[in-house]
Amino acid sequence: AQLRCRRQRCLRRPPAARRSACRAAGRRSRRPRRMALSICAAFATGAAALSPAALPAPAAGRAAVCMQGGGAAAGIGGSGGPGLQWGGVENDPNFKTAKLSDKLKEADIERRLESEAIAAREEAVQRAREERARKVALLTQIPDDVKAGTVDDFMYKEGVKDILEKLDYDLIGLTPVKQRVREIASLLVVDKMRLKLGLETSVPSLHMGFTGAPGTGKTTVALRMGQILQRMGYCRTGHVVVATRDDLVGQYVGHTAPKTKEMVKKAMGGILLVDEAYYLYNAANDRDYGQESVEILLNVMENNKEDIIVVLAGYKDKMDAFYGFIPGMASRIGNHIEFPDYEDDELVEIGKVMCRELEYKLG
Repeated sequence: AQLRCRRQRCLRRPPAARRSACRAAGRRSRRPRRMALSICAAFATGAAALSPAALPAPAAGRAAVCMQGGGAAAGIGGSGGPGLQWGGVENDPNFKTAKLSDKLKEADIERRLESEAIAAREEAVQRAREERARKVALLTQIPDDVKAGTVDDFMYKEGVKDILEKLDYDLIGLTPVKQRVREIASLLVVDKMRLKLGLETSVPSLHMGFTGAPGTGKTTVALRMGQILQRMGYCRTGHVVVATRDDLVGQYVGHTAPKTKEMVKKAMGGILLVDEAYYLYNAANDRDYGQESVEILLNVMENNKEDIIVVLAGYKDKMDAFYGFIPGMASRIGNHIEFPDYEDDELVEIGKVMCRELEYKLG
C-alpha cells in the first residue's frame, strides 16, 4: 500500500521533478553498497599487511600493531577514518623475550662486579699480611748492635740542619720558638725514619698556630718551616702566601668564596699564613661574610692537609677567643708556637744586625 501511494504521488508530479526524485533515490540506494565495498577493501589490505611474510623484524622499540586515528598516514583506510600503525609492545612475545635476556645480562654483570670486588678485597688483605710479615722479618734480621742513626744525622743528610742554623742567624733571641721548631722537625724526622724501616706511620697534623705581637718573627719562622717541610717531603714547594681578612673576605654576597679559593689555590704546595685570623669571624654579626671563609678553610685543612699547611697568626688572647668560637679550627691545629716579646738586650742585638746589613757601625 505504501509503495502504491508513493507511486501515485510520483505520477502526479511534473516530468522534470519526477526525474530528479528518481536520481536521488538511486543515489540513496547505491551509497550503502559503496560503503560496504570500501570497508571490505580496507580489511583485506590490513589482513595482507599483517601476514607473517609482510611483517618486518621486531625492533627493540615499539613493535606491535595498534589501531589509531588518522589511517591515511599509515596508508590504510580513507581520510579521517581509522588506520593501522606500529605502536605498543604489550602483545609482542619477542619483546618480552628480549627484555628477559637484558635482565639476565644485567644480573650477570652485577654478579661479575661483585665477584671482582670480593677478589680485590681478599687480595688487599693478602698484600697487607705479606707486607706485615716482611716488616717483621726485616726488624728481626737487623742485629741489635747496629745503629740506625740519630736525628741529627738525618737532619744533616736532608739539609734540615742548615735551615735551622739560618733560623738561628736570622732571629735574635726567641729561644722557645727555635726550640719548638726543632722539636717539630725532630718529630718529622722520626716519622721518616719509621717509614724507611717499613713501620706504620701516619702523617701528623702540620697546621700551626702562631701567637704573639707583630714584629716578633712569625713570617720568618713560617718561611723556614716551609723550607724544612719541603726538604723532608711534606710539601711540594715550601713557599709562603700571606693573607689577611681583606684577601679572603668579600664585600657582598657571593664574593667571599672566590677570593678565599683563589688564595688557597696560590698556597697549594706550600704554606698559607693568615695574619690576624681572628678578624675572619665576628661573633656579634651573624651576617658577616667571614664565616663563609672560615668554613672553606676548615674544609681545606681537613681534605687537603697533605698539600697545604695553614698557619693562623695573631695575638694570644684574641686567638684563644677565636678558637673558642670555632672548635673545629682548634682541633685541626696540631702545633702551637708562642712568640714572646723581645727583651732590651735582644732589641739592641737586632739593631746591631740591621746596622751590619746596611754597612753601618753602631756607636
